[in-house]
Amino acid sequence: MLTRLEVQGFKNLLDVRVDFGPFTCIAGANGIGKSNVFDVIDFLSHLASGTLMEAAQQIRGPADGRSGDPRDLFWDGYGDHEREIHIAVEMIVPATVEDDLGSPAPATTTFLRYELGLGYTRPDGEASVGRLALLSEKLVHINRGEAAEHLKFNHSVKKFRNAVVLGRRSGGPYLSTGAHESGLVINVHGDGGSSGRPQPRAAARAGRTVLSTITTNDHPTILAARREMQSWRRLALEPSALRTPDGFTDPRSLGSDGRHLAAALFRIAQDNVSSGVAPDADAVYARVAGRLADLGDLGVESLSVEPDQVREVLTLFLEERGGLRLPARALSEGTLRFLALCVLLEDPTVTGLICMEEPENGIHPANLEAMLDLVRDLAVDPEEPPDADNPFRQVIINTHSPGVVQLCSREDILVADNRLQTAPDGTTTRALSLLPLARTWRAREATVTATDADLVVYATAPPGVQIKLPMDLVG
Repeated sequence: MLTRLEVQGFKNLLDVRVDFGPFTCIAGANGIGKSNVFDVIDFLSHLASGTLMEAAQQIRGPADGRSGDPRDLFWDGYGDHEREIHIAVEMIVPATVEDDLGSPAPATTTFLRYELGLGYTRPDGEASVGRLALLSEKLVHINRGEAAEHLKFNHSVKKFRNAVVLGRRSGGPYLSTGAHESGLVINVHGDGGSSGRPQPRAAARAGRTVLSTITTNDHPTILAARREMQSWRRLALEPSALRTPDGFTDPRSLGSDGRHLAAALFRIAQDNVSSGVAPDADAVYARVAGRLADLGDLGVESLSVEPDQVREVLTLFLEERGGLRLPARALSEGTLRFLALCVLLEDPTVTGLICMEEPENGIHPANLEAMLDLVRDLAVDPEEPPDADNPFRQVIINTHSPGVVQLCSREDILVADNRLQTAPDGTTTRALSLLPLARTWRAREATVTATDADLVVYATAPPGVQIKLPMDLVG
């Protein structure tokens, strides 16, 4: 779970510091740059697996393409000045993960803060765009006694916090940055605390974060942080991917674009039967069909995934109340998106952070409430302990839809706005700010908050849907 994000110098995130809960809605106008919040989270996830330049190539360029030019990642990246990006995250990581060899790696502590500094090295020849450089890296623990200061969203201390914030460490950091006669080094410290000599890694020649190089259970807490960041996904459901048939040998987990929908649901049904959670696969399909029936304009009778032994493919079928039987490829875009989220809801193996852009896309306004209820249900309930029935998932969405904003709790809303900030050169410029609403949990320590007047633009209900406004906006 990503509980806090601090960013300086990444795209239009000149200086953003924000706390997250289990569910967050970022509301802002189109083109304001709120997707860059997802970009920096995506960037961190890719950095946990690949090189600095590979991660950069995975991030959207200025025209929604992937340019691979590292300067696109920096604030005013093409200006004639030094460029730096500083990112810090606070996160709750899994108590035990598997290393690359399949061995268990129990973390010493599960509440961590990771800090990263990146710079830009100019090209040393023609036909080059330069490269990213590792400037600093740090990973430190947050003990249970300090957790109350950092976990600011409303939650149960006994059932939730004490179940996810585990372990204690009396020593120093797990990763630290230091100076060496040969240059800057990133020190890797053991889980045993202050005992043992740190292992220095030369930052200048790294080409990747040191955290991304930890693959075995020799450093289990660093590995747990890496696994947590690797689990952060940006869900961008594409109709063509959702309609693609699955072969028997295809992966059986839902892809970030919605691919392998039938295979994922088939696997979930089989796992539920083998573990005794459901008496048969039909019971799982019935649960998904029941949730899908929340779409008021869709008369769902049943749902199933059928294996074709001859063609060796899995096909998802929906049967309507009138008897019409439809394969997934014949379903509407909105139905497929909703169905994909229903499948995710049934999958306890999907944990970590899910970022979703404009979940209302393809959904009739009258079905917005059903969609938002489903998205919120994907997130962990912080009043209960995480378990198979309450998977440790977190959801962040962004939207410019009045209907979505009106259906969200004020506690969950962040208002995205371009506000005046001071640039590194001392000039004043406009950059993205994420502001909590006044009198919400994020506002307790915020220096600037949004007011209900900032939500007036969202106060007009879309055609065809009756939406209740928060009492603060009525009148």
